Amino acid sequence: MDFKQLKALVTVAEVGSVTRAAELLHLVQPAVTRQIRTLEQELGVSLFERTRHGMRPTEAGATLVERARRALTELDRARAELAPKPGVVTGIVTVGLLESAAERLAAPLTTAVLRDHPGIELRLLTAYSGHLQRWIDDGDVDLSLLYNLTSTPSLNVRPLVRERLWAVAPPSAGLDPARPVPFAEVAAHPLVMPSEGHALRTLIDGAAREAGAETDVTVQTNAMTLQKRLVLGGHGWTILPGIGIAADVADGILSAAPVSEPEVWRTVVLGMPRTGRVTPAVDAVARALVQQIHRTVHEGEWPSARLWDDRTGEG
Repeated sequence: MDFKQLKALVTVAEVGSVTRAAELLHLVQPAVTRQIRTLEQELGVSLFERTRHGMRPTEAGATLVERARRALTELDRARAELAPKPGVVTGIVTVGLLESAAERLAAPLTTAVLRDHPGIELRLLTAYSGHLQRWIDDGDVDLSLLYNLTSTPSLNVRPLVRERLWAVAPPSAGLDPARPVPFAEVAAHPLVMPSEGHALRTLIDGAAREAGAETDVTVQTNAMTLQKRLVLGGHGWTILPGIGIAADVADGILSAAPVSEPEVWRTVVLGMPRTGRVTPAVDAVARALVQQIHRTVHEGEWPSARLWDDRTGEG
């Protein structure tokens, strides 16, 4: 089993075609086919199902593809960290961003990293907190924003921001950021909610129980952008972190106000693996991310956010 075989395996799995994989790898088709067959003979299992729709990994193939992709990523990282000049920070850094914060943080983070450390190749992934945590544990992400999480045996966690959740409605509802809206009033409307099991949904359901309010959930979705579109489409109100709707409120696309009675808060943290060496590139990107978060809060672009105070242990 060698590097070329693993590269062929992953590429075929991603594109579903030996012909297309050969084009991407700048090889002839028989060479790619031979690499896959050699792997299958060595392992004694079939790695792909050959169907009329293309190549589909078998269960064994999917397992090997996952491991191979991780191994290839580690090799890419090792190559990138071998700096051509002493003192130059280089490397591949994969950052996980919460979907709610990505719109505000992704561009300025990229600008800062490329300006100060042009030798770093930045990879940004967005997802919900639970998915991001799993990606860190699996080694697919070097550092990530998460929320409502404390340190675990596998993760070091640094609290950064405590922020309040907001009720979000069409402009016609006239919600005012300066006038918090009681949860009972929010619950009186049909609601577009995050999917059950999502950490944000858990916070909202807890607030409903505390308020003694029953919610009328019209639709559930796992995407914040869909929540906002469904609200605009007249399918109900929703509840989201302030950073996720700040631009929409400023542009008059949505109206929103902090939720009260009870107030609903989440703590955004920076998570990094406990195991393994923290490379200079990962450390540099982590510092840049924290700086961008502080700037966003100080400049008022993160509504109802309070920077975490390590001395008091709260935001």
